[in-house]
Amino acid sequence: MNNKEILTSYVYKLVASLYQAGVKDVVVSPGSRSTPLAYAFAHTKEFKMYRQVDERSAAFLALGIAKVSANPVILICTSGTAAANYFPAIVEAKLARTPLIVLTADRPHELREVGAPQAITQPNLYGNQVKWSVDFPIPDESPNTLPFIERHIARAVAIATTAPVGPVHVNVPFREPLLIDFPKQLPTVSFIESMPQEIRPNEHAMNMLETIIGHAEKGILIMGEMAQNTDLNIIWDFIRHLKWPVLVESLSHLRGNVPNDCADFVIDQYDALLKNSTFKQVAAADTVIRFGAQPVSKPLMQFLSNVQPKTYLVIDEDPMFRDSLAITTHHIQAQIGSWLNDVTITNLSTDSDYVQNWLEANEIASHHVKEYIQSESDEGALAATLFEHLPDHCNLFASSSMPIRDVDTFFYKTNKDVRIYANRGANGIDGVVSTAIGTQLATNRHSYLLIGDLAFLHDSNGLIASRYQNCDITIVVMNNNGGGIFSYLSQATVEDYYEELFGTPSDLQFSDLARMYDAQYDVIHSKEKFVQVLESPKVKPVRIIEVVTNRSVNVQSHRNLWDSISKELDEKWQA
Repeated sequence: MNNKEILTSYVYKLVASLYQAGVKDVVVSPGSRSTPLAYAFAHTKEFKMYRQVDERSAAFLALGIAKVSANPVILICTSGTAAANYFPAIVEAKLARTPLIVLTADRPHELREVGAPQAITQPNLYGNQVKWSVDFPIPDESPNTLPFIERHIARAVAIATTAPVGPVHVNVPFREPLLIDFPKQLPTVSFIESMPQEIRPNEHAMNMLETIIGHAEKGILIMGEMAQNTDLNIIWDFIRHLKWPVLVESLSHLRGNVPNDCADFVIDQYDALLKNSTFKQVAAADTVIRFGAQPVSKPLMQFLSNVQPKTYLVIDEDPMFRDSLAITTHHIQAQIGSWLNDVTITNLSTDSDYVQNWLEANEIASHHVKEYIQSESDEGALAATLFEHLPDHCNLFASSSMPIRDVDTFFYKTNKDVRIYANRGANGIDGVVSTAIGTQLATNRHSYLLIGDLAFLHDSNGLIASRYQNCDITIVVMNNNGGGIFSYLSQATVEDYYEELFGTPSDLQFSDLARMYDAQYDVIHSKEKFVQVLESPKVKPVRIIEVVTNRSVNVQSHRNLWDSISKELDEKWQA
């Protein structure tokens, strides 16, 4: 075979192996060294190809697609710093347990570490931020090369999709020339299938769980972010039989589509409630069972740390169970599945007064929050106004920093089908626009992004994806001219250098950015105008609503709300 035939056979065997393993989505950024891969995927109609020219944004776009589909997404880039730009999204994917297949094209081995252009050390580039990494051989005529490719692709996909799922890295070197042929169909592969197994509790673990439930007097469930393919009906069945207070984090997908017979037990105001010292004493639990990731709420984390429950059970598929507080007493390594239906829930010792206290407190806080939404016009009230106007069957993506905290506080339980997403692996503000667009493209549902001005600036390049894919997204930018989250932190008590280092006002507005991307645009200075705009029709694929807010007003209004809730809690339980 000539060089072109060898290269064609190599890349199409790689592509066919990925297809055989069940991978269907690929995000490509342009570059020369990745030409053979880009051509092969573009020509193969079995894959859905997405494009984004900025590699950092491309990686977050893939992250968003994989986040909601729970299936691995392929990333393709050229050699050099292009691959380095993937790093932030890979870090997020590892910590958020999102499967990515990262294919980085590379220079051939003889051009490494000799000063060749666009050549960096790419093998093991991402270190322990990926679950596995492999450096592929150069395309050649060896009879062992293509079987190696097949089986290593099978290994890569199996590792990426085995709980806890995450990113893997395949480095693929190519010599010039880089052009390939375009065969009419994919080649056959000799490796047929890898069959991962569900992780289920053994008999001892099931008995332990039943014993813990049976002995608990003051028990609570905490539902964190779970695997996106979790069957929530199984969770709801568990909740309706257990009848404990359920502290439902917004990312658990349990604040939407809430069944009527479970709604009373869903505690959605725990963040505000646990700011009150009187209620924290009332709410002290002897038993906590947590499903999924650790919660976003700092008051909840502090509450758990102070209470030190006698029994704290974490159900997590990873033996490296997540527990930054070091309070876990039991761990069941398992994926959430049908086994939960087999848990026997009888002869409970539940303190009914304890349950009722949680339910009453949640009603008190909800009442104050709803009054606050009606009377105030700060960021929290404006975010809540957005949540109230979300239509059925949509997505809401929340940026890190203040937006996700406002979601946790102001998005209350509903029977509407609203699915909430965020990047809470590493909790960064980078790549938020791109991830949100990825979740929209993967679900084909109208999506809303709630984001601050700094995070929006950080990933404004993410909007490039809207020029190559048909998007349907409304972006609500809370423009408080800087880093609003720092106003709640100790840094705000030191006036020297605060605005320079933490407030960081840019004095920018986003009308020109909207015009550049042909986005529908409105700038909002009042809640009444915000409601009017939210109720007006969306006429372009991307809509940007810039909401101008004030950092200091926002802080004081939030604190006034918490004080009003706290005052009524004190009046009820201090007596």
